[in-house]
Amino acid sequence: MAAPLSDTPPSPLKTIAVVGLGTMGTGITEVLAQAGRTVVGIDISEAAAAQAVAALETSTAHSVERGRLTGEQRAELLARVTTSTDLRAAADADLVIEVTPESYETKQQIFRALDGIVRPETILATGTNALSVTRLAADSARPERVLGMHFFNPAPAMKLVEVVSSVLTAPAAVTAVTNLALDLGKEPVAVGDRPGFVADGLLFGYLNQAAAMYEAKYASREDIDAAMRLGCGLPMGPLALLDLIGIDTARTVLEAMYAESHDRLHAPAPILKQLSEAGLTGRKAGRGFYSYQAPGSATVVPDALTPGSGGAGVPGRPVRSVGVAGSGTMASGIAEVFAKAGYEVVLAARSEEKAQTAKARIGKSLARSVDKGRMTAEAAARTLDLITPAGSYDAFAEVDLAVEAVAEDLEIKQQLFAALDKVCKPGAVLATTTSSLPVVACARATSRPQDVIGMHFFNPAPAMKLVEVVRTVLTAEDVHSTVHEVCGRIKKHAVDCGDRAGFIVNALLFPYLNNAIKMVQEHYASLDDIDAAMKLGGGYPMGPFELLDVVGLDVSLAIEKVLHREFRDPGLAPAPLLEHLVAAGCLGRKTGRGFREYARR
Repeated sequence: MAAPLSDTPPSPLKTIAVVGLGTMGTGITEVLAQAGRTVVGIDISEAAAAQAVAALETSTAHSVERGRLTGEQRAELLARVTTSTDLRAAADADLVIEVTPESYETKQQIFRALDGIVRPETILATGTNALSVTRLAADSARPERVLGMHFFNPAPAMKLVEVVSSVLTAPAAVTAVTNLALDLGKEPVAVGDRPGFVADGLLFGYLNQAAAMYEAKYASREDIDAAMRLGCGLPMGPLALLDLIGIDTARTVLEAMYAESHDRLHAPAPILKQLSEAGLTGRKAGRGFYSYQAPGSATVVPDALTPGSGGAGVPGRPVRSVGVAGSGTMASGIAEVFAKAGYEVVLAARSEEKAQTAKARIGKSLARSVDKGRMTAEAAARTLDLITPAGSYDAFAEVDLAVEAVAEDLEIKQQLFAALDKVCKPGAVLATTTSSLPVVACARATSRPQDVIGMHFFNPAPAMKLVEVVRTVLTAEDVHSTVHEVCGRIKKHAVDCGDRAGFIVNALLFPYLNNAIKMVQEHYASLDDIDAAMKLGGGYPMGPFELLDVVGLDVSLAIEKVLHREFRDPGLAPAPLLEHLVAAGCLGRKTGRGFREYARR
């Protein structure tokens, strides 16, 4: 049986005009009508108005098919929606929501015209995510009733609504719109007026850096997108997301952010301007960073930049046995991954006892997999039998691939690579799992830097599919091929990147986290609102402060310092609030307190 359209009492905002019937305006119209509001959709284009009605008819028909609406409810919903090409149709509205293109001139003309049409108490909301709400309000005859109501696309599905007040906005208007958002089943977040607000303010800086990374030919578009999807659990990679948003739209948002912040990280990457001016604005144009089947299509088609499917690359070296150096969680997880793939594994630590403890940890992990039905008890026993613990790196004498997973300390890693150089046979590949240190510095600690490469696994290694393959200027081509072949056998997705601080994932992730900390430090938004904004508005599996507390604030600070030291960009300097928390010993979940407090176990 179909559920009622709205179980919550209506707010005083009963009649609402939506100005601009593009994708966003049409979605907002549907959300409002679903919640029992009378909606007037207004667009200067008769075709756009007709298309909006057709889209609403189609979506509500699907809702009937799925049992979400009855036929009677659908008819009532459609009857509540009218369209017009005349702005005067908004005369009786309690609220007007403007969602026209991101242009001050366009929006100002609409707001000035509305001043002479709507009642004095009517609230005027702009859907902008880039332009100043204060500036739009100041041009209105009654600035106290102007605010921002920023929905996310697609409006029917996305839960977040940022309610943006300027210094001129009356609290009663904010309350009325916030109550409306709640009536619509949305999660309203109250924010002040600055470009991008919370979600886009954090998101677009990250997207801009990804575009710059691609432009610098540091990594392919496919590898950048795969790295962020698989390494961070994001629903889309940054370049695919830019194509979805519209590269011209992203450029407009970034220009507005840079005008306020003067932070070079917000200065639009030149490639965004080049693509925009060439008309390659993303999916809507049929081409942006990727090529699409047709304008508006989501189907990516091969183009000149698409990697070849096969090829006569340099063959890799044979790998039958693997040595894993270390006894912590990461080393144990990597050893488990290799053993599950059928490799003979030597797990070496600084003592036999530590190595045995690490193997016992793997045994418990395998037992959990058996309990969950992911593998049989026999397969788990065979896997564990492939792992030989050792108290000395001398046990690596015959391995074909040695992977170090020891402490993230360059001196310790260099000492280890010097030891591996002496112990491992000629032709063995030597790999480091570092996430932030220069791979070439490890390579130079050996007499065979051509055999050294980075294999950055993600934690927990058995679950995470990504491996960043880091070539130095000295790495041999067959060593690179070897690691790719091994990644295929252990069922990991390998992405290529150069030997640069942060590689792909951390170089894009940690500036985003740092910017979130700056928002709290500047009292722009609360921890909870920022975390909610990124989960609900950006589709992130965790908010930035949840993630920081899981990673560890000390680890995060160390990575941010490395990035700042490498790129010398003032915008990458660690936020003082992070430094203060680390100095106070508040390191996140592991200490019971970071940005939030946690119950001690």
